[in-house]
Amino acid sequence: MYKLAANDGMSLRVIVVYRFMFATVIMVPLALIFERKSLKKINRKVLLQAFLCGLFGGSLVQNLYLQSLVHTSATFVAAMINLAPAFTFILAICFKMEKLAIRTNAGKAKVCGTLMGIGGAMVFTFYKGIDINIWSTNVNLLKHHHHQQVGPGPSYHGTGHFIIGALFGLLSCVSFSLWLINQAKMSVGFPYLYSSTALMCLMGSIQGTLYAVCTVRDWNQWKLGWNIRLLTVAFVGIIGSALFVFLVSWAVRLKGPLYAAIFNPLGLVLVAIVGSLLLDGTLYLGRYNGGKMRPNLER
Repeated sequence: MYKLAANDGMSLRVIVVYRFMFATVIMVPLALIFERKSLKKINRKVLLQAFLCGLFGGSLVQNLYLQSLVHTSATFVAAMINLAPAFTFILAICFKMEKLAIRTNAGKAKVCGTLMGIGGAMVFTFYKGIDINIWSTNVNLLKHHHHQQVGPGPSYHGTGHFIIGALFGLLSCVSFSLWLINQAKMSVGFPYLYSSTALMCLMGSIQGTLYAVCTVRDWNQWKLGWNIRLLTVAFVGIIGSALFVFLVSWAVRLKGPLYAAIFNPLGLVLVAIVGSLLLDGTLYLGRYNGGKMRPNLER
């Protein structure tokens, strides 16, 4: 959805703003209906935690994620999420929310899983590999939206841009892990899922708006019509933010931040499959699963 809106000429930063605005509009009424008593529990500490959640899990992580998408591809950025369990595990240990317990079977499994996640991400990044021809649907939604390039131009495929994109993807992964840690702490003193999600989305929309207003000079970017732009921001706002944040917060409260992070690698598989089916992308083994899929995703 991000790719379609960006190829239609919409600024990625504006997409982030509308995303959290739509999520806020959905979650605030739900919070007022189901958790009205939570209003009395909101204090400075809760607002600070909501601000940090909105930053690390909202505006910052999304803008870093999308900048990484500009310089690499949807599949590669999804692959970087494989590092989220590793960063979350390390941060959880630092904040004393998890125990290493290397002598136990559970501790050994966590360490091995962390190393496997890092190793898999590195292989994906640096190994070229061969193409994988499983299916061909000849469906390319991007061919109907060709107003501008998402990448920075002819030098887009250079190593320099790829490294920059990988760095942005890495930082977005760290930001996501920090959100899970902060969300776990917030859920202890403020166990209201609808309200915490609404506060986070509200903070994310405010932060994203301030950033976008300072960096996007073309006010036409903010216009929405009955087109792919409206569909994208509505979809990623309602599903990608409101529902997603609510479910992840629920999982964090029940099982902790590490448990919620370990499911992120599934995104790589889903994005690769859907991208090849709907965006006419070719699957490649290794790093160029994202790299050589990129020309089709970017045209």
